[in-house]
Amino acid sequence: MSEIPSEPGSTPSPPARAVHIPVLLRETLAALDLRPGLTVVDGTVGAGGHSRHIIEAVRPGGRLIGLDRDPMMLRLADSALGPAEDVLLRHASYAELPAILDALSIDRVDRIVVDLGLSSDQLADRARGFGFQTGGPLDLRFDVSRGRPASELLATADADTLARIFRDYGEEPHAQRIAHIIVAERRREPVATAGRLAELVLRIAGRRRDATHPATRVFQALRIAVNEELAQLERLLQDVAPARIAAGGRLVVISFHSLEDRLVKDAFRETSRWEPLTKKPVTAAPVEERLNPRSRSARLRAAVRRPPAE
Repeated sequence: MSEIPSEPGSTPSPPARAVHIPVLLRETLAALDLRPGLTVVDGTVGAGGHSRHIIEAVRPGGRLIGLDRDPMMLRLADSALGPAEDVLLRHASYAELPAILDALSIDRVDRIVVDLGLSSDQLADRARGFGFQTGGPLDLRFDVSRGRPASELLATADADTLARIFRDYGEEPHAQRIAHIIVAERRREPVATAGRLAELVLRIAGRRRDATHPATRVFQALRIAVNEELAQLERLLQDVAPARIAAGGRLVVISFHSLEDRLVKDAFRETSRWEPLTKKPVTAAPVEERLNPRSRSARLRAAVRRPPAE
């Protein structure tokens, strides 16, 4: 049972499929500790990589609620998971989970999992510029029907604001210089494409000795800012998950940025709410890192919801 936007004029169509490998799959399933009959929320269902295994583990009697802000990814999930009464897909952020559960007349769920990384399909989407190698429009929104694109932010923000975004969200060492060249160059020509922004960053930062493109941190910072990703995560950790996970239920978060991981770590320190299952974040094994290079920066933390205080 799916509710997926289908307006082709406002939502990108799926690009030619890249091969998407779910990150830390074995570790995620172990942390979730699934069994038949459970209700599980995949708050970032994506193309269904984790969810395919989750729904099989909770059958019979269980159900999967899959959420995603990106309509393109929901359509891929719908194709991967197929029509099924025990699979409910909704176009929403995990921060909007309470409204989704209320509409379904569900009070509490047993498990919530979120994977905060980009998928291969999103990186291959030329229409939004997630992968700066594509040279597409500089949009970077998960949901193009909400908020403003990154190109608009670059066109209007002052140098100090841009530098703060690059520094705080991307840990970019050249944040101030990159911000100033963007402000100077936009007077001559708008910084409206992924390729143009990447070229400006390269002009300041130069090429790296490793395989990482010098614009990686700047694009990450803009994506986090445009989609308000840290605010969404904060709401999940502080409000949504404590209120809607049943006592004894579990929250599993896979993060890819030090700020994200710090938020999760700090939230799980609230021992009146959570019993952490991981003292340190779980990382990918060397074999997974070789097969899926994006897994190198993945960090998994999990915790059990304690019963509310009387």
